Amino acid sequence: MEDKRDFLDKLKRIRRGPAILMQKDVGVILANTSIDKDSRVLDAGSGSGVLTANLARFVKRVYSYDNRKEFLEIAKENCKRLGLKNITFRNKDVYEEIKEKNLDLITLDLSEPWRTLKNAVNALKENGYCVCFTPHITQVIKILENSEGFKVVKTVEDIEREWVVEKVRLRPDNKIIGHTAFITFLRKV
Repeated sequence: MEDKRDFLDKLKRIRRGPAILMQKDVGVILANTSIDKDSRVLDAGSGSGVLTANLARFVKRVYSYDNRKEFLEIAKENCKRLGLKNITFRNKDVYEEIKEKNLDLITLDLSEPWRTLKNAVNALKENGYCVCFTPHITQVIKILENSEGFKVVKTVEDIEREWVVEKVRLRPDNKIIGHTAFITFLRKV
């Protein structure tokens, strides 16, 4: 029997391991990086594979790095369930090396992304993007202090508030998806 659920329905049922990026944050990354069907991207800190899976829907190839084998296995399993085939998984540490070159985008969902910015700048093509996903503003400061070879485009915090939309009610919902992280966009110069 054919599975008629769409991508988002399937995504809600993936196996969880480490924390996942929320769709609101994925959208900000996709909207601000100029990636397309010919892009090659690297997602460092695969986790459960949510960002890897979302990127794979829009680009030619995703290289998904995680230095923890158990997390990489969860990401592989989830991406396979989602029917995605344009992903290369690597049990590697981006703090040590990024094998690929001439990448269009690198995403860093790591505790210390500033430690791999030199590797990232060497792996990106000219004008390529590096996006750092960090929960604390002090991490953003360290990114800025170590951003040699990059132009800092911006740092954003995406807050989402849904609305109740019914025939007799139109108002903000009582719940809000507040701070998840600071998303810092860098561009290779």
